[in-house]
Amino acid sequence: MKLVRYKKAYQKIAMGFLSYSSGDQPVKQLQETMTRYETDDKWEMYLVKEQEDLIGIVGAEVADQSFVVQHLSINPSFRGEGIGKEMVTKLQEEFPDKTPYGNEYTDAFVSKCVLEETRAER
Repeated sequence: MKLVRYKKAYQKIAMGFLSYSSGDQPVKQLQETMTRYETDDKWEMYLVKEQEDLIGIVGAEVADQSFVVQHLSINPSFRGEGIGKEMVTKLQEEFPDKTPYGNEYTDAFVSKCVLEETRAER
């Protein structure tokens, strides 16, 4: 599995993954989210590639000392396989000098991933 930096060519695919994690958000709101990733230098989105398939997205707001996972979404066919945890790990590898956090929607999952990784390092 690898992370591929978001490009505008992936917009429809990324919006599809966002709609998995965003519930019943109107299309306009999803488009605004995509615009933020495209225009705000502090917001980074990556598509998750498994062999030749794009299977998810992970997006974060990056600050000086930390990053906040804003969005994390996986194709339902790939859920329950540990890919979400691997996505958070790969994102940490992209920003090794920054502390990972989650927002109100992703915090429990991100905290669990970070805790498991900390335990594994001991």
